Amino acid sequence: MKIDDLPIRDELRGKTPYGAPQLDVPVLLNTNENPYPLPEALVARIAERVAEAARTLNRYPDRDALELREALAGYLSRSTGHPVGRANVWAANGSNEVLQQLLQTFGGPGRSALGFAPTYQMHDLISRGTGTRWLQGARGEDFTIDLGAALAEIAEHRPDVLFVCSPNNPTGTAVAQETVLALYDAAQAVKPTLVVVDEAYGEFSHQPSALPLLDGRPLLVVTRTMSKAFGAAGLRLGYLAADPAVVDAVQLVRLPYHLSSVTQAAALAALEFTDTLLGYVDRLKSERDRLVAELRAMGLEVTDSDANFVQFGRFDSVHGVWQALLDQGVLVRDNGIPGRLRVTTGTPAENDAFLNALRTTLKESQPS
Repeated sequence: MKIDDLPIRDELRGKTPYGAPQLDVPVLLNTNENPYPLPEALVARIAERVAEAARTLNRYPDRDALELREALAGYLSRSTGHPVGRANVWAANGSNEVLQQLLQTFGGPGRSALGFAPTYQMHDLISRGTGTRWLQGARGEDFTIDLGAALAEIAEHRPDVLFVCSPNNPTGTAVAQETVLALYDAAQAVKPTLVVVDEAYGEFSHQPSALPLLDGRPLLVVTRTMSKAFGAAGLRLGYLAADPAVVDAVQLVRLPYHLSSVTQAAALAALEFTDTLLGYVDRLKSERDRLVAELRAMGLEVTDSDANFVQFGRFDSVHGVWQALLDQGVLVRDNGIPGRLRVTTGTPAENDAFLNALRTTLKESQPS
């Protein structure tokens, strides 16, 4: 029996699960992970924190994650210069669960969500998974949001939820605060609309965070993750900042005790090492800019990136280039964007391996 032979919901038929190939090759640059392992001092601190939590694993965890939310609020306040309190913050198992909870609360059957493609595929998939109708607006040729077109789409579709991904995945393009404000104002002029600014890669961006825009805008939400900048993809910890009423609202749909004591303990330990971990971010931003320069020197089209990855092309055979790189031990990402691939910023050695493999691929593809 196949999936579509089952009595699944109609909007799930013909869909495939989200995910990237997991292959055992020397250079993995396809899932936007931070390539630097956690420092040993942090590993030891996580072990201490988890050991403390293990003594009470016979009890349920802190249902409201109060200590963790306080620590996350402190981090956001320090890193953006905008004061954020515990009441403004909510945390869950990765930013994807945060997005799911938002759509369960503000989306659902009879409601719609609008995003600007190409963008993070999980916005679409989680919308469908929550019974929310997905509406797909378009981006300009340079992959930025065409504000005029976006405003027209908001007026036409009147979405209940609006997604703004900044920096955008998979293109790396960031959205200016002025654009976020214009989109928010336009959406509210039509109807009360939750506007979600997905800043999963925010720490890598040249653009300032949308966080300072929260004041006076009760339907604006900024989502973040510890997977990228904090190098903790295996931790699965995401969070949002918003008006306290939004934080209260998502708790209507959260599962009881959704964040384990172990997850909370490990996240708190990581937040103690914020300065060290953000030092890796500075390295990655420098390497990202080097990748952009090197790729453009090869004559390739490269999308300006504010994230920890770079989109590049154009290729007549995207799969052919992807396979040629893989044959040389380098795995990058084919996101289905015509003519383009995406590479995660790795360590200097990994980036060198990728650039050398790509030069070889391009040289071999040229007619003799």
